Amino acid sequence: MPDTVRVRFAPSPTGEPHVGNIRTALFNWLFARHHGGSFIVRVEDTDQERKVEGALESILESLQWMGLDWDEGPTGDAQGSQGPHGPYFQSQRLPMYQEAANRLLAQSDAYPCFCSPERLATMREEQKERKQPPGYDRTCLTQLTVEERQRRVDAGEEHVLRFKIPTDRLEVVVHDVIRGDVTWEPRLLDDFVMMKSDGFPTYHLANIVDDHSMEITHVMRAEEWLPSTPRHVLLYEALGWDPPVFAHMPMILGPDRAKLSKRHGATSTLEYRAHGFLPEALVNFMALIGWALDDHTEIFSMQDLIKHFSLDHVGKSGAIFDVEKLTWMNGLYIRSLSIPDLASRIQPFLERPAAEGGLPDDVSRPIDSDFLLQLTPLVQERMKTLEDVTKVLGIFFEETGQYDPATLVQKGSTAEQTNNALQLMLDKLEAAPEWDGDSLEASMRPLAEELEMKPAQLFGALRVAVTGRTVSPPLFETMEALGRDRSLEGLRNAVSALSATI
Repeated sequence: MPDTVRVRFAPSPTGEPHVGNIRTALFNWLFARHHGGSFIVRVEDTDQERKVEGALESILESLQWMGLDWDEGPTGDAQGSQGPHGPYFQSQRLPMYQEAANRLLAQSDAYPCFCSPERLATMREEQKERKQPPGYDRTCLTQLTVEERQRRVDAGEEHVLRFKIPTDRLEVVVHDVIRGDVTWEPRLLDDFVMMKSDGFPTYHLANIVDDHSMEITHVMRAEEWLPSTPRHVLLYEALGWDPPVFAHMPMILGPDRAKLSKRHGATSTLEYRAHGFLPEALVNFMALIGWALDDHTEIFSMQDLIKHFSLDHVGKSGAIFDVEKLTWMNGLYIRSLSIPDLASRIQPFLERPAAEGGLPDDVSRPIDSDFLLQLTPLVQERMKTLEDVTKVLGIFFEETGQYDPATLVQKGSTAEQTNNALQLMLDKLEAAPEWDGDSLEASMRPLAEELEMKPAQLFGALRVAVTGRTVSPPLFETMEALGRDRSLEGLRNAVSALSATI
């Protein structure tokens, strides 16, 4: 282990932050914090055609929301950089890549290629017909002299730079902490493009130069990059640099064991935030996608994760992203929050526009904080996500909706019996000296025996009368929160509506 651990998360600003990318960031962050090292964010923005406006801001926002702070990298506004190894945007580091490319050219480890896209497409089709492995056929290396290549470069002819694979060696070995030694035959690797015709490097060259100049000690990335790693090892050797320690993490799979994609549901971390998942729950859940302390511990605080995380416990096989388990875990975290904390988290969900899942737009905002504190204990045990709150607490902010009077009559009861019970409850509640949950329950519960009704039948009718729903938070606490006037009004309307059907 190096004296100082330095790891990096290197996203491309080409779309919303995918859970797979953020899992990579999390593992790197935990590894750095466990070893007292540095976590660097570097923006790989060399693919200018695929760059999406606002994507970087979303990526950084995801990291901040999940509590993954970085020691070096873009500033919070995603415009500048902070740290001694900057700039941290690849588009601002082009002279470094050109210098490395020039070195490789001078050493005859690279060469310019003038083949057109059409010529390359034809070559690939012919290879396919001959059932040959795809790869560049070295036309510009074998059929042009060094002088011819240089003359065409000097004339300004469009070209790319290709790295020349040393085919005289028997094997390329990648030492991977998770997977052990992985071996490739150089003849199976083609002369890949390292500098594009627009002067921007490809991923292969840029990440090697950056990891070296930023003194990265461990490269922890997704398994899909493993086949590219022998190319990177060869680049390190050609440039005379020591490679970092490699660790390729297991692929994230959907429940059907196919690679996680949008057809499995939400894949963006910010989507999960919008759906009411807590960052603590998402961090805990994502830490377990490919890593485990043992075969039974599932709940970890951030400090627990930092304490226990190590690459020794990262698996090789694909790991399932199970939304049902995430939802269960999120419910646990919601139930562990203090009432003031939970109230502050659900308030923005209630105050969202109705089209985004909030309360009806005619409900005044902001919601009274003291009233919300009173309501929060009624829903804490019932919520799996924060966005559930509108459905559960809507009755306290909306007028009682229309309902079929038949829903007042519970299974095993009759309309006459129910109507008589509702009238008796109305009479008793109109005379109630106290209006709190305990007092209301104490006055209502004896009526079940008096009326020869089951408590579920009596209280089911009362629930529909007061709330207009067959399901609600605890009944008597709900009546306390709704208040005397609204509860009694609901009962009177229920008696009137049911009487009209008899």
